This record gives sequence, C-alpha cells and structure tokens, in this order.
Amino acid sequence: MNDANNPLRRPLDRAGRSAVHALNGMASTSHVMATQTAVDVLKAGGNALDASIAACAMQCVVEPESTGIGGDCFALYAPNGQDSMVAYNGSGRAPAAATPQAFKKLGIDTIERGSAHSVVVPGAVDAWCQLHKDHGNMPFAELLQPAIQTARNGYGLTQRVQFDIAAQAEFISQFPVTANLFLDNGKVPAIGSVRTLPALADALEQIATHGRDAFYQGPLANDMVNELQSRGGLHTLDDFSNAGGEYVNPIHTDYRGHRIHECPPNGQGIIALLMMNMLAEIPVDPNGPLTAERMHWEIEICRITYALRDAWLADPNQVNIDYNALLTKEFAQNLLSKIDPKKACERPTDFPQPKHKDTVYISVVDKDRNACSFINTLFYSFGSGITTESGITLTNRGMSFSLNPNHPNVIAPNKRPMHTIIPGMVSKEGKVSHCFGVMGGHYQAMGQQQFLSRHLDFHCDVQYAQDLPRFMIDLDTHAVDVEAGVDESINETLRSMGHKMVTATTPIGGSQAIQIDWENGVLTGGSDPRKDGCALGY
Repeated sequence: MNDANNPLRRPLDRAGRSAVHALNGMASTSHVMATQTAVDVLKAGGNALDASIAACAMQCVVEPESTGIGGDCFALYAPNGQDSMVAYNGSGRAPAAATPQAFKKLGIDTIERGSAHSVVVPGAVDAWCQLHKDHGNMPFAELLQPAIQTARNGYGLTQRVQFDIAAQAEFISQFPVTANLFLDNGKVPAIGSVRTLPALADALEQIATHGRDAFYQGPLANDMVNELQSRGGLHTLDDFSNAGGEYVNPIHTDYRGHRIHECPPNGQGIIALLMMNMLAEIPVDPNGPLTAERMHWEIEICRITYALRDAWLADPNQVNIDYNALLTKEFAQNLLSKIDPKKACERPTDFPQPKHKDTVYISVVDKDRNACSFINTLFYSFGSGITTESGITLTNRGMSFSLNPNHPNVIAPNKRPMHTIIPGMVSKEGKVSHCFGVMGGHYQAMGQQQFLSRHLDFHCDVQYAQDLPRFMIDLDTHAVDVEAGVDESINETLRSMGHKMVTATTPIGGSQAIQIDWENGVLTGGSDPRKDGCALGY
C-alpha cells in the first residue's frame, strides 16, 4: 500500500485514463459536452455554480435518460472553498391529494413505475433558479443557451447513452412521445446518430426567458398537469405553483483528519457518513482495498446501514426522528458489534427499497475556488417513462414512498420521499479539499464510501479511486454484484463466508471528483470511465 505522498495511480502500460491537473478552473461530468460547456462558462467569467447549471442543462439534452428538467436536484456550494458551505434540497414533493387512503380508494397498493402516481412535482428547475439567484454570476438565460442550441441543432449519441437507451427500449416503447423522441421507428438508435429535441429546446427557452414561473405556472405546468391527470394522477396546478425546495444545514462527520459533508435527510447522505464512522473503527488493510477481509467488512456495513436507511429515512419536515443520533461514535460501534467478522449475516430488516438507477453528478471548482457539488436526477433511466408534448420527461421518484401508514416514509401531502442522490464535499482545516459525488441510485452511499476509502485510506489518486472494481449488494436478492477485475480467489473466499458473489452485468454507478491543493494552487480531477464524460481544466 502506498503512502499519502506517493498515491496509487494507474499503470501506464494499461488502458485507462490519468487524473487531470489545472491551475485555474476545472469541471468533471459524465458527458464530454457537459464538461466542455462548464469549462466554457468558467472561461467566460462564470463561477462554479453558473458552470454547474449550464452543464446540467446540457446533460438534460445529451444524457436524457439520466436526468432532465422533470427531475430533482441537490447541491452543496462552498463560496471561496470555505467549509461554511450551503446546501440546497431540490427534491420534489407529492401532490396535496396524495395519501395512503386516497390510493386505497383507487385500488392502488403499489406505486408502479410508468404510472402518474410515481411522479412527484419536479424540483430541479426551482433549485437551479434559486441557487442562481443567490450565488450565480452570469445571466441565467446565457447559461441555458448551449443546451438550447444543442437540443435544436442536434448532437451525436454517445456509447453509454446508447447502452442505456437499449436497456430501456422495451419500457419506453409503451409511451408514444418518449418512444418517438428516443427510438428510431421503435429501434434503438445507433451510436453516433444525430439526435434533436426541438420541444425540449423550446421548453428550455421559456425557462431561460421567464425563469422559474415558466415551469411551475405557465404553459409548461399546464402541459405536465394535463398529461398526469389524463393518466389518473392527483396533481394540480396548485401543486406546481406551490412547489419549492429549501436551503438546509449540511451535516458532517470527521474521518481520519478530514471532514466529510453531506446534505441532510430526506437524502441518504447521512448513511454515507454512518458508513464512514463504522469504517473508522476498522484498521486499514495493509494489502489494499480489494481483499476478502476488507470487502467482507464493507459488504456487511452496507447491509446493515441500508436496512436502517430503509426503515427510518424520511422527510424530516414531516417525521420526528433524531437523525443526529445516527452520527455518534457509539451508534457506529453498536452497529459494528452486530457484524460477524468471519461470516455473512442476513439483512436485519426487510423493507422495500429503491432500485439501482440513473442520475448525473457534476463537480466544478473555479479560479476563486468556489466549489459546487451538484446532482440532478430522474431516478430510473427515463424516470416514469412519461414525456409531455413539451419534451419534459418526468421523474418516478414517488416510487420511493411507502404506502404503509405506519412507516416514516409513507406518502403524504407535499411530502418529499426518501432520496438517494447525495452531493458530497470533503474539507480539511476549514477549506474544501475535495468536491465529489457518485451516481447510481441506492449505490450512492456505498459508492461514496468506496471512493473515499480508496482515496483517503489506500491513497489512490482521484482517478484511480474511481477506476477500481466496485461491488454492491442487490437489495432484492441479497447477492453481491461484483465488477470484473476482482481476483476470483477473493470471490471464492467470500463465498465460503456465506456471500453470494455474482458478476455484475452492468457497470456499477458513476462518479466525478476534483481535489484542491491549496498550497500549490493545483486542481486535480477524475471522471468515471463507466460513463461518457471526462474532467477538463484550464
């Protein structure tokens, strides 16, 4: 294992990518066009928040399965890189008429994907507009222009996006508008084929011109409500006009000399912090992050913390739960005592949980060291599958609600569901040292733990920490999906301990990260090779 002064990097004789270094500004996203857009904004005088919004708008066009203006958004923003950062919760809310009793009268006992009931009122546009009003630098309308022009004039379909479309082709074929936009006569479009989204371009133009009201009160809101009501949805125009996110106080924990920052519940960032608190009690394996012993601990920590998440995580504005208690050292030690270091255990509870799905994450640091950790999602790939005539694909985040009236996460009027998207930051001695995040639905807390541990404990650079093979529990089957690259003898040892190790059939998650070296004035970025993006700086 290398020390902190000699970080692990990819062997140069093997395929891969190196970390990126720059002095002024840097952006890292999951799509090249989004990264380029962000860097262009930085060069034009925009700050990290401006660049994040512009990059996200671009991804709503070029990575439409993963994100959209019909989804949700969370952000951490650190002015001048100080750890007195702000957090914004832009998660969508349930309609005012949504109650377990209302669903029971409709004969609904499960919130199905593809139904209007899976759609919460989207929070992303509100988040963009509020964050820009308070922290932006360039005119908001200018930030959306690259996305608008790309949607109108066309872009080439990238490999990962095409892969995701192929995986969802059968599902989205049920929705004529969605299928017409993203399939070619019912077929999966070819890599490199030129796509245009003129209706979405017009929708973005309305938002650029009229701001938040264009989405929540104007013709776009009418279009969304009419579409949802035609499908039996309980949504009203009042639900849209009353929608709004909020600034929240970030939460944190300390880990081996660093402070890790997250947005508080209803997001699962608190679970990432709990996992780090548990890892802090375990000696660092001198043989690296991919040993049977180390992987066993991480799997069991994931198993127990996710069970707790699914039992208790909900909207703190509507449930009275002391989430701070989850972050004490004693609580972490108590959970660790329930883990057998030699044997896999059963999941301690069995509650419904969300699936491993799609999101985009954006990391940007500018010349003034403003840092923005920004995440935007539709939840599942193509969300609910419902796309309006104005080109807005709608989230299915409402599937995260429970219909059990005794569950903390039960659906209720204007309530926010348990959320999986979690932007992250790390600080040291009062300054942000890392701006990072992980995509992949429920994987995100586990993914943050894996990235941070591999970087901080095992001293992999920010790129190599993302490159290494990942593993994650399938919360439906309780098997452990493991990517290629883990030695089969390690998998066999884990099987002998009771783990059901299964080769992952799709890439696990995605991520981006930027590290700030304050002493030398250098930014170092990495971008997940499982996606189409990159890190770029200037």
